[in-house]
Amino acid sequence: MYDGGIFGGYTRWAVVFLIIFVLFFLLIPVYQQVCTTVPVA
Repeated sequence: MYDGGIFGGYTRWAVVFLIIFVLFFLLIPVYQQVCTTVPVA
């Protein structure tokens, strides 16, 4: 496990949260499109 760098382990968590945020931001339009095209009972 590499915890080097200027901020140490904080940089790794920042990258993980950044990736999760980007994926979530990209999935929002897709989720809305599916909800609008596919009727939910």
